[in-house]
Amino acid sequence: MLKIKISFTKGFSVFAIGFLLVGCQTSNTSEEESPANESSVSSTAETESSTVPESSSGLQEQTTGSHVHDEETEQIYAGYFEDSEVKGRSLSDWEGDWQSVYPYLQDGTLDEVFSYKAEHEGDMTSEEYKKYYSEGYRTDVDRVVIDENTVTFFKDGEEYSGEYVDNGYEILTYDAGNRGVRYSFKLAEEVEGLPHYIQFSDHSIYPYEADHYHLYWGDDREKLFAEVINWPTYYPSEMDGHDIAHEMMAH
Repeated sequence: MLKIKISFTKGFSVFAIGFLLVGCQTSNTSEEESPANESSVSSTAETESSTVPESSSGLQEQTTGSHVHDEETEQIYAGYFEDSEVKGRSLSDWEGDWQSVYPYLQDGTLDEVFSYKAEHEGDMTSEEYKKYYSEGYRTDVDRVVIDENTVTFFKDGEEYSGEYVDNGYEILTYDAGNRGVRYSFKLAEEVEGLPHYIQFSDHSIYPYEADHYHLYWGDDREKLFAEVINWPTYYPSEMDGHDIAHEMMAH
C-alpha cells in the first residue's frame, strides 16, 4: 500500500483538515484520485488576500458538466498546470446541498467502482481499493449545505452553521510530478462545534462550479496539511448511490 510523507517549503501552509465538530473525526486529507500518486508533497502558497475573479476563465466553459472535454482540461484535472494559471475562488463554486459518499461505501453500492478500478487500473485488488477508500471517505459528517458564505455541517442529527471568508489557496506538488490546489476559507466568527478552517479540493485550479469535491476541516492548518489519509468526499444530495458510482468510474 501507499507510503506518503509531506514536506513544507513556505509559510502560509494550507491544510488538510480534521474537524472538531464535537467528537468528529480528527483528520481528513487529499484527493479521491490523486492520493495514489502522492509520495511526498511540497507547497507554494497564496496569501489570504488572493483575489477571486467575478467570472470564471476558460476552465469554466471547458469543464461545465460532469466530465472534462479537451486535452488541456484533462491535463489540469490530472495535476499538470502552470502557477500562473491558478486563480482564487469564492465559496459560490461549492454552493449547494451535498452528501457524503461514505454511506454508499459502507452499504456496498460503491463495490462496482472498486472492481472497475482493479480491472482497469490494476494497482490493487478490489478489496484493497475498498480498504484504501474506506480510510479516505471516512466521516461522520453526512451532509454539507453551502449558501453564499454560510456553511452548515450535519452530524449525528445536529446542524452547525457559520460564515466563512476567503483564506487563500495552496499549490501542492507531489513526488510523482503532478500537482493540486486546495482552497482555504476561515471561520469569520467563532461558533461552538465548527472548525476554524475548511478547505476544498475538486481538481480545478480556477473558478468552476464543482460537481463533487473533497473537504478538509479543522483548527490547526499546519498540522492538518500533513494529513493525507482521510479526504471526505461529497456529491450533490439529489444523486443516488448508483449515479455517483457511475460518475466515479467515468473519471
